[in-house]
Amino acid sequence: MSLSKPVRRVAIVGTGVIGASWATFYLARGFDVIATDPAPNAEANLRHYVDTAWPALATLGVSPKASPEHLWFTADVRQASADADFVQESAPEQSELKIELFAEMDRAAPPDSIIASSSAGLTMSVMQSACERPERCVIGHPLNPPHIIPLVEVAGGAKTSPEAVQQAISFYASIGKEPIHIRKEVAGHVANRLQAALYREVANLIDQDVVDVAAADSAVCWEPGLSWGVMGPNLLFHLGGGTGGISHFMEDLAGPMTGCWKDLCNPELTPKLKQTIIDGTLQQAGDRSLAQLARERDEMLLGLIRLRRKLAKAPPAPKKHRGP
Repeated sequence: MSLSKPVRRVAIVGTGVIGASWATFYLARGFDVIATDPAPNAEANLRHYVDTAWPALATLGVSPKASPEHLWFTADVRQASADADFVQESAPEQSELKIELFAEMDRAAPPDSIIASSSAGLTMSVMQSACERPERCVIGHPLNPPHIIPLVEVAGGAKTSPEAVQQAISFYASIGKEPIHIRKEVAGHVANRLQAALYREVANLIDQDVVDVAAADSAVCWEPGLSWGVMGPNLLFHLGGGTGGISHFMEDLAGPMTGCWKDLCNPELTPKLKQTIIDGTLQQAGDRSLAQLARERDEMLLGLIRLRRKLAKAPPAPKKHRGP
């Protein structure tokens, strides 16, 4: 089975927040998009999302072929899948629903089309278990919102072919995403596990009254969050090691960090702690609505993405001539 055909039409199965964001992204990249969702008012809600999100994407640059008018909607998942070159599924995280849905998409979609799931919590081995062609099913997990955040986590299941994984990675990379290959199935994949590990200690520090909610957010936002928006922790530690780089860091400077590991806790998210976090978060938000907060988040994310892309395309600095 060849999975290397060009992609022109993308099916979006499930048009909640993630699916609608995916639809917006694919439209902006110039694809024809056919979406499906059984929920009442799903089409109207999807089109409103696309119209609202479009200006943000326009600032990043859209394909000359991009247009919200290239969006079609059907309530029939089989019809949506039937002519799709690539399927992006974003249905609710319920194992029985996903197993049945994947079997239905697999029966309807062309045999040489990849079926990707946005699932954050379920493994592909579970979702593909009733498929006739499980080898073309992959995880294509985005981070929210997919139309802005570049990362996509790609993973196979027990019956996924290596070709399908590589084709999915190549496809995502070709449309401006930053795909990473998750080589083993683990709950939550990678990015969510990293966020969970950090938030566990955030909750612990709040629970122990080391800091309040606002201070914990500030500590993450202004460092390490600020640095992590530029490069990952391993490269940052490479810089932190001075002239000896990462080798010096691991040999002589990692001790204080690993010393903290022994002191890290696994707090229980009690009703009291939940309410403390809720109260502190709402106090930070003030009179800003969720929509306003989302606009602020997206504006800053777009600025960082534009800067990173600009620097990535910049030519290397010329070497200085040191004389004879």
